[in-house]
Amino acid sequence: MRVEISVPEVVSMFKEIQEQPERIFEMIRVEIRENVGEYLSKLMDMELTRFLGRERYEHRQGNIDHRNGSYDRNFTLKGIGEVQVEVPRDRKGEFKTEVIPRSKRYERELRQDLSMMFLTGVSTRTLSMMSERLIGRKISPSEVSNANKELIDAVEKWRERDLSEEPIKYMFLDGVNFDMRIDKSIEKVPVLVAIGVTETGHKRVLGLQAGDKESAPTWRQFFKDLKRRGLDGSNMVLGVMDGLPGLEKVFKEEFPKAKVQRCQVHVSRNVLAKVPKKLKKAVADDLRSIFYASSKDKAMEFFGIFKEKWEKDLPSAVKCLGNSIEACLTFFIRPEEEWISLRTTNVIERLNKEFKRRTKSMEIVAGENACYMLLAFISLKMEVHWRTSPIGKVRKNLPFFKKLVDENFTQKT
Repeated sequence: MRVEISVPEVVSMFKEIQEQPERIFEMIRVEIRENVGEYLSKLMDMELTRFLGRERYEHRQGNIDHRNGSYDRNFTLKGIGEVQVEVPRDRKGEFKTEVIPRSKRYERELRQDLSMMFLTGVSTRTLSMMSERLIGRKISPSEVSNANKELIDAVEKWRERDLSEEPIKYMFLDGVNFDMRIDKSIEKVPVLVAIGVTETGHKRVLGLQAGDKESAPTWRQFFKDLKRRGLDGSNMVLGVMDGLPGLEKVFKEEFPKAKVQRCQVHVSRNVLAKVPKKLKKAVADDLRSIFYASSKDKAMEFFGIFKEKWEKDLPSAVKCLGNSIEACLTFFIRPEEEWISLRTTNVIERLNKEFKRRTKSMEIVAGENACYMLLAFISLKMEVHWRTSPIGKVRKNLPFFKKLVDENFTQKT
């Protein structure tokens, strides 16, 4: 027995599928969205029935509420896309559906996914372009920003968290610049960053705060803020930093028991900036001999040799190194297994590099809150990575490092 289908809509649908087979998936998606929209509409209608306490067209005496039609609304669901629903109303305006959140255009999980994509490197503009293909409607950059607002409170709690639980013995300090939208203009805004090292050698991002990294009062306020949150200055042994104006002085005043270690990489750059190109390699080799010496006495001995060798031809370079030599060698007071981690601000440079990499696709960070949100996310990711490499836990590799230094970086006397 042969069955013929004569319903025009069905015939048209099958003809379209035969001509464009790939459209079947789009047709299925449309059908699913329509069915889901109808299902949600019926759920809300049942919700109103329960709210009113009677079925549709059922009459009761007294001052009671009544149905008052409905209004159309669009709502976007994860994995389905945008659906159209009918939201019922009551005459008194007291009914509030719990099926679909008020003032929300998409479900919570989708908002969380948008925030996660934003945090992991997708700009608001790119998200807006991708959204139409992924969920069936275009999500504006402002909607992405609104979805991120839920994270702002969590970020602020993290930035204000208690620091008294784990004593901090070392602190790495630096600042990083971002092009940030402030009001209607684009400004280059520096963010101060502090990484602490616990007694067990684990690294923690202690603070992130927008502020002028060249300003001593800004750094002082930054340190006071850390102490307000519970940072105990009496446990601080060492601060590792570059030569930012006023930073070293303020650090010593706020943490009087701590010593300062100047970043050897920054000092080397400053010295080499005063050296002619043809002499840079020779001077750089001599600097490595000083900084990678086996003891402070040996380092000072090599500095004496450096001074005698270059003072006549490169007095500015010798003076530059002489002004910082003591602060460059402070790390020698700490256990030998920690030296490799304390010579430079590499740990904070790597964090700043990750900050820059993440914000490169954005070109401009959309305000201070967005900046803190991104930096907090990256900081927490870095802390997970740091768990595998605590400072001072490379003792078993020391013979290799000592041999490497002796063979490559140390002058033979």
